[in-house]
Amino acid sequence: MALKKKKIVIGNWKMNIFTSKEAVKLVEGIKKESIKAKNTDIVVCPPFVYLADLKSVVSKKVALGVQNIFEETAGSYTGEVSAQHLTQFKVSYVIIGHSERRARGESDTSISKKIVRALENKITPVFCIGEASRDEQGEYLSFIKSQLVVGLSGVSKMQISDVVVAYEPIWAIGATEAMNSHQVHEMSLYIQKCIKEMYGTMVMMPRILYGGAVNADNAREIVDRGYVDGLLVGRESLKVENFVGIIKNVDLIK
Repeated sequence: MALKKKKIVIGNWKMNIFTSKEAVKLVEGIKKESIKAKNTDIVVCPPFVYLADLKSVVSKKVALGVQNIFEETAGSYTGEVSAQHLTQFKVSYVIIGHSERRARGESDTSISKKIVRALENKITPVFCIGEASRDEQGEYLSFIKSQLVVGLSGVSKMQISDVVVAYEPIWAIGATEAMNSHQVHEMSLYIQKCIKEMYGTMVMMPRILYGGAVNADNAREIVDRGYVDGLLVGRESLKVENFVGIIKNVDLIK
């Protein structure tokens, strides 16, 4: 029998935190305050500029991730960062296909290539999917399926369990309220259905996360009743007490 994977909480700092001192203090605080969390993997994804400073701070307790990579391995691509660059910084995770990047023109094909590059370099891709709005006809489900099919087109059946799928409905990001747990559960089941159609019913599932207006008050309900494997957290990951509050509540789930 396969070992049950831990829950996971990932903090996406986005373009926030403006000094190395502040970045180190935040990670040190998360490590200290979440010391008793035993059932949850914790990941922080700072801006690239802090990787060198955080390399010696992260540990088995708090892993280091990034918010993007480039789709090629090397070459004349001014301003880009490849997966290969990141291995020297103990980077274990990379967010790929976040809606904020898709809004700036990132395509499903580019996202697919980035997922492949991450896996080639033994970095876990956190593959983001999500609809901008919902319609009564259910067309948004076809949209989600298309994102999965194209985004995972370069991922083999043996590799799929090494991917993390983060469902973030765009309309819930930055909202005052998260999706309710029943809706989260429905989407988790739908994502699993799509993956089984792609890889077969015996496939080992990736961890499926939810993101969008997550906080310490709703974290446990979303994960426990939404039947997801963890959370992708934005603004609440920028303060130790808020992020650790989420981690502790998720860690209570058996």
